[in-house]
Amino acid sequence: MTLTRKIIRSLPATGLAAATLTAGLGGTAHAAPRPTAPHITAPGPTAPRTAVPGPTAPRAASPQLGWTLTGTGVQARFRGLAAVDRRTAWAAGSGGTVLRTVDGGRTWAKVAPKDAAGLEFRDVEAFDADNAVVLAIGEGDASRVYRTSDGGRTWTTGFRNDDPKAFYDCMAFFDRRHGLAVSDPVDGRFRVLSTADGGRSWKVLPAAGMPAALPGEAAFAASGQCLVTHGSRDAWIATGGGERSRVFHSRDRGRTWTVSAAPLPSGAASGVFGLAFRDARHGVAVGGDYRPGEPSPDAAATTGDAGRSWRLAPRPPAEYRSGVTYLGPLLIAVGPTGSDLSRDNGRTWTRFDSGSFDTVSCAHGGCWASGEKGRIARLGR
Repeated sequence: MTLTRKIIRSLPATGLAAATLTAGLGGTAHAAPRPTAPHITAPGPTAPRTAVPGPTAPRAASPQLGWTLTGTGVQARFRGLAAVDRRTAWAAGSGGTVLRTVDGGRTWAKVAPKDAAGLEFRDVEAFDADNAVVLAIGEGDASRVYRTSDGGRTWTTGFRNDDPKAFYDCMAFFDRRHGLAVSDPVDGRFRVLSTADGGRSWKVLPAAGMPAALPGEAAFAASGQCLVTHGSRDAWIATGGGERSRVFHSRDRGRTWTVSAAPLPSGAASGVFGLAFRDARHGVAVGGDYRPGEPSPDAAATTGDAGRSWRLAPRPPAEYRSGVTYLGPLLIAVGPTGSDLSRDNGRTWTRFDSGSFDTVSCAHGGCWASGEKGRIARLGR
């Protein structure tokens, strides 16, 4: 039985077409804090780690679903995460830490680049157990991209930032060769890097196709999901920090962009933190105010037109959420105070776990979450 099928069996089936029962898992594929933020989220209080029941109890024949914590043996905060499948996942975090598992989380190997001590990794994109790309964020040459093709035994440096005004936050790939990375505004516009060789080399794309940034606008390097892709050409960037939250959209692999306002509140500590798209039109934005104890009443919004317009979720997560991903026809959002599930494309959400996580990633039968104090978990038993 697939993981998606188990979750659907544990929820009310109303509204779910029979065809969704066999849907596969969707994927969605973050450094020294910048003094003026909003590049990172402040750590929230440590929440209980046990799963809590959803709106209805699972059927007796179905296993209790929730996050199963794995033993990483480290205390790093993992805001970068890439699921490959149920057995293989990569995590990238603070203190120059990169981990990999190939046995479903029973063991984790430390596989960071040898010169990474002190770097803050905030994003990782993994293609399989051997090939992965990691992004370190920060001002100047603290922003770097590394690539491995042998499971982390050796790494090459694909990019080292030489512009003190640039600060890279997130990256995403369309396929094994083509990908983008985004920096906070440089000279009034977000800067975008592009690779066509799997991260071995990168180039800065022309700024002419990028709309002007708002005063104070930036991307949040909180979950590796401020930049996401779908298909071979579509990409989206999530922002906050300015007078309003916005979502940028490119249909040509980052060469030209349009931008639309998002209804999530925006400020120095708030905005859109994570995006997920199930296809080229339908997507979800999550975020809020990352400060512990601050309310986030409008923490999710949805789009059905590729991000040209957004609608607030009628029943969003109750608190700030930094990461979101599709799990077949379902959605999972995570944050420092818990995890939520939506089965209606992000319009209504129900909490199913109260543990602290920063990001979530699902692919090919495996769904993983990671966060503070070395916490990495796998969904299901």
